[in-house]
Amino acid sequence: MSGIPGTAVVQVTNLSSAVSSEQMRTLFGFLGDIEELRLYPPDNTPLSFSSKVCYIKYRDPSSVGVAQHLTNTVFIDRALIVVPCAEDD
Repeated sequence: MSGIPGTAVVQVTNLSSAVSSEQMRTLFGFLGDIEELRLYPPDNTPLSFSSKVCYIKYRDPSSVGVAQHLTNTVFIDRALIVVPCAEDD
């Protein structure tokens, strides 16, 4: 799959507003060891949002290609969009 060479980060968009970081860690953890996971807005935000976005950094960049296969998988009530993302150094 095409993407950003060597990146270990994926961006997951079109997430349900009901999703939690624990649910994301469980789903994407099957694909590789997660080094870092950030969900925006965070779980403890008192405001409601129509959707969320999640960034997942894997220990092994090869997990990024595998994670992209979850694109169009319906999770809770929406089809996920998973794309490689450039890392901040």
